[in-house]
Amino acid sequence: MTSPPAPRPSGGAGLRIDAERNRQRILTAAREVFAELGLDVPMEDIAKRAGVGVGTLYRRYPTRANLIAAAFEIKMTAYAEAARHALANPDPWLGFCGYVEQICAMQAGDRGFTTVLTMTFPTAKQFEAERARAFADLTTLVEQAKAAGKLRADFVTEDLPMFLMANAGVLTATADAAPDTWRRLVGYLIQACAAQAAQPLPEPPTPRQMYKAMLRATRHQREQPRTKERPA
Repeated sequence: MTSPPAPRPSGGAGLRIDAERNRQRILTAAREVFAELGLDVPMEDIAKRAGVGVGTLYRRYPTRANLIAAAFEIKMTAYAEAARHALANPDPWLGFCGYVEQICAMQAGDRGFTTVLTMTFPTAKQFEAERARAFADLTTLVEQAKAAGKLRADFVTEDLPMFLMANAGVLTATADAAPDTWRRLVGYLIQACAAQAAQPLPEPPTPRQMYKAMLRATRHQREQPRTKERPA
């Protein structure tokens, strides 16, 4: 005896299922395209890969910044977990070195994430909460590495986004011709952080100055030309 057909979802439930399916398609396509080509890809190209209309994409994510933050939320969580893992290392200097290497490797493996780490998204609460968690753990790690006499005393947490901006530039310039060049840069940066190598440096940027620099990067992405919406 055959089983009766499963009941079809009601109209409202069906619409919700379709909306969630479209959301997942958009995020999957965005992650793939951003990783391959960077963050300047036209939104209509992302919609095409997702198999939805560009109007559907914009209804879910009205700005490029909204889509970027949603697409990279999982990776920002991994970024925060890297800081927590580094903090658990019994040798804070080794934890610090491993953390710098890991996040720079995350940049190298994803062209989009290369830029995202140097941006900020004030309206993406979960995304920024993970960044704040990573920052808190990094601050503790830096203090411990300094107390151990291994990390130079004048290192400040604002130096890390500066490292990431420098690494992003190297990755962009060398990706096709010499893709492992970033490893040498990171090696230089870590050696420069060692207490025994410390020499006087210019004053670092203030937290406010670095935040403004990151906002400028975000604004550039938000102001990319928006294609005309078409019906889904």
